[in-house]
Amino acid sequence: MAVLSTPGYALQPAAEQVALSTNYITSFSFLNQYLPDTYEKEFERYGNRTVSSFLRMVGAELPSNSDQIKWAEQGRLHLKYTSCTASAVAAGVGTFTISDTGATTVAIRIGQTVFIQVNSTGASNRAIVTASSGLVITVAFYDTTVNVANTNVCTIFIYGSEFKKGTVGMVGSLEAEDSIYSNNPIILKDRYAVNGSDMAQIGWVEVTTENGATGYLWYLKSEHETRLRFEDYLETAMIEAVPAAASSGALAAGYIGSEGVFYAVNSRGNVWGAGNPTALSDWDTIVARLDKQGAIEENVLFVNRQMGFDVDNMLAGLNGLPSAGTGGTNGAQGASFGLFDNDVEMALNLGFSGFRRGYDFYKSDWKYLNDPTMRGGLNAANPGATIGTVNGLLVPAGSTSVYDQIMGKNAKRPFLHVRYRASEAEDRRYKTWITGSAGGAQTSDLDAMEVQFLSERCVCTLGANNFMLFRYGS
Repeated sequence: MAVLSTPGYALQPAAEQVALSTNYITSFSFLNQYLPDTYEKEFERYGNRTVSSFLRMVGAELPSNSDQIKWAEQGRLHLKYTSCTASAVAAGVGTFTISDTGATTVAIRIGQTVFIQVNSTGASNRAIVTASSGLVITVAFYDTTVNVANTNVCTIFIYGSEFKKGTVGMVGSLEAEDSIYSNNPIILKDRYAVNGSDMAQIGWVEVTTENGATGYLWYLKSEHETRLRFEDYLETAMIEAVPAAASSGALAAGYIGSEGVFYAVNSRGNVWGAGNPTALSDWDTIVARLDKQGAIEENVLFVNRQMGFDVDNMLAGLNGLPSAGTGGTNGAQGASFGLFDNDVEMALNLGFSGFRRGYDFYKSDWKYLNDPTMRGGLNAANPGATIGTVNGLLVPAGSTSVYDQIMGKNAKRPFLHVRYRASEAEDRRYKTWITGSAGGAQTSDLDAMEVQFLSERCVCTLGANNFMLFRYGS
């Protein structure tokens, strides 16, 4: 039976500054001799409503004193070109023109030995470079049978070198290649205000919030919820932020945006665009891509509920449990889920915390992707769409070494970490202050208490090529 859409769940908060008519008595008749029987404490029907904690689990917060954060990431150690067009192939020699994106000069030098493979057929030869200029190299093939023909597009990589006796050394040298990335912090603000008269009103409902604040003063609940909401935005902004594109309305209005985690992984990381990987062959494809990247041994999967179920179902099928409808006896005929003496009366744990397939993958539910007021409940986009619903994020565990432009030296940093503006005179990690003339504040003649919240921060996604985003859309 499907879950009916009505009654559903509320999406709009009751973020009012005063007591609500739905929670307080608004009329009373003296003709009624009975007092209402009321529950004094507010019932927490949605449990813990906050969605933050992701960045606290996988990253760190570090100060910065600049409008821009820059860092350098290592390039590849070895060279490989995948778009090399063959020409003048005859008598055991050939010429290749490099047309790889971004290549301005060829880094293959005279005397180096190269492996050449035709992209369309897989046929290959080995050769030695006899001339190199600009984006063109000339080679002499070691093989008598040359499998490369004119106009063939080939892949070339260096595997060594060879020199004759009594000759000079290698001509030219190669400089280390770094990729420079940057991000800029954005300013986040929020505000809560309540007038002095409402602060003096006491209600009969005891209110509470996720951070443990309790009391009978309604404005305390609203102030605490504003604070919790702001703390959530400090994280979700780091996840969802995008830089303002050229000619965009935001840029024209003076807003520059920032690179959030999703944007960074979409731009220079790995993307699984087919929804959820549900078969072992899917994970083999994922592992093959990770092999071509940093090959980080341990990775954490932050997933929504459906992707978590799909991973569990895949592993359960590998474990030998009978499928639904096949007549199994409550799992007693299947293999054990890590427990011996499986029994039909035991409480079977149908979930998995992780698995190993080439690398270690640890699975964790991500509340942000499940919460219906955030990304939870968004419709999956058409698989042909450019960007669809996000189902999960693979985050490499541990830290990486990068050159920090501010510090001027190499430093160990978590793959994901937040940089906030700070100096000896000003710390903008998390600022809050009270203005007005109520609630202990004496800063103005305003008969109210205003609580201000501010932070200035950005997230640095180091080694985005080691991350993978799971979403719909190619």
